Amino acid sequence: MPSIRVSSVRQLINDGNHNAFTDLCRFGDRLYLTFRSCPDGHMLFDSSSIVVMSSDDGTDWSRVNAFSVPNRDVRDPHFLVFKDKLFVYTGAWWVTPGDAEDRDVNDHLGFCAWTEDGKNWHGPRMLDGTHGHYIWRAAAHDGTAYLNGRRIRNFDVLARRDEPPESMESWLLHSADGFTWSPLSLIQPAYGDETALLFLNDSDLLAVARAGGRPAQLCRSRRPFTDWACTDLDRHIGGPLLARWGKQILVGGRKHTGEGPVTALYELVGTELQEIAVLPSGGDNSYPGFVELGPERALLSYYSSHEGSGSGLAPSAIYLTALEKR
Repeated sequence: MPSIRVSSVRQLINDGNHNAFTDLCRFGDRLYLTFRSCPDGHMLFDSSSIVVMSSDDGTDWSRVNAFSVPNRDVRDPHFLVFKDKLFVYTGAWWVTPGDAEDRDVNDHLGFCAWTEDGKNWHGPRMLDGTHGHYIWRAAAHDGTAYLNGRRIRNFDVLARRDEPPESMESWLLHSADGFTWSPLSLIQPAYGDETALLFLNDSDLLAVARAGGRPAQLCRSRRPFTDWACTDLDRHIGGPLLARWGKQILVGGRKHTGEGPVTALYELVGTELQEIAVLPSGGDNSYPGFVELGPERALLSYYSSHEGSGSGLAPSAIYLTALEKR
């Protein structure tokens, strides 16, 4: 297999806000980038918004949409191209005005914005069937859309109104139209967390799942995707990316080191992760997106505060990494 190298890294967005949680995709003949922007920082604020940018070459980018949801913190936007539409999905915490710590995971709700042409945007619209679920990455195959959502087991109301890892489940939701969702299968019965999805073929669905502070998991399911088998990987991965580039499968996300968290990119070979690169990053960082430009060129997005606050406070910047096969 050809090796992958980082040919360049550039800071794309640094406007004084806390910019974070990225994704990339191609829709039609253009590239799209999305991220959360918030003047107040990483934590829960109703001042947050989802930004969408577009480019025809991956070099020059312009904003094409931005949206927020009243009284909610929007974050972790992800793309889905489905039935001739480009969707942007976002998880949303209810935020009690003036008290961001007063929250309940059971108040989670998914929202989306969408476009048919990349220029005229609709929404945000609430996603039916997602109440109580914190939604994350999506995928589509054979006329059905799939979405990861995590929730508290039995929707229990807990004294801390928080997310105890041992009580969190990760679910696979499915939809015929991208707007109305229902649960299909349980991916992780405990320590359920952010899960990235990748269809390998008509019958096999692969996932990389964060598992709280534990090692990430590699999860597999076969059609009809109602049963899952998960095994531990050898490291924690925060904000996991899972993408195919030709015959290679890429995994990206936050890596813990003795000097703090950084953003790393790996190749998945069998059940092993082979490190490709550690990207310039530190402080609050990770949550990469990936888009293929061609057989030998690709872009990776991520965020980091190492050139900003160095923490979860604003500012935090968006970065674009050029990847090459050699």
